[in-house]
Amino acid sequence: MDYVENRMNQEASKMPSPEVQTIATPINLILISLALVIAYYNLRPKRTASLPPPPPPTVFKTFTPPTLLPYNGANNMPVYLAVRGRVFDVTSGRNFYGPGGPYENFAGRDASRGLALGSFDEAMLTEDLQGPLDKLEDLGPDEMGAFRDWEERFEEKYLVVGKLVAVGDEGGKE
Repeated sequence: MDYVENRMNQEASKMPSPEVQTIATPINLILISLALVIAYYNLRPKRTASLPPPPPPTVFKTFTPPTLLPYNGANNMPVYLAVRGRVFDVTSGRNFYGPGGPYENFAGRDASRGLALGSFDEAMLTEDLQGPLDKLEDLGPDEMGAFRDWEERFEEKYLVVGKLVAVGDEGGKE
């Protein structure tokens, strides 16, 4: 029996003790590798998104019919039109109001009468750019109702960038 005890002691001394066991098992190596990959993807520098340059600031200006006229979308200019004395930047609707669009006659002009009467003819535009502004006094309630609908649509959709005054009233009261 001494032989058996000696042999058991020898075999027991060959086995590593639980405190000395290695952590380099295949499953541990896979888990450590996975943790390193996740840490790399979370800590690596992120690419910064390149933003487009902001549009130039819009300054509220006073326009007269002749100074509003160049803002018709030609030559890369913005597209402005006036409705009841307020100038709207309709550049985002260039397909409609800019060159070649169905409402291009209104670009750079006072569109009030044409919108009220539902006509896009050039006859609806004021011919004398040096004269007084159209006050729309001869329009009936139906035309004024249609005009108010258009006016609300412009207020909701476009930015007011100025006011339209008659030539000679540029320095007048607001």
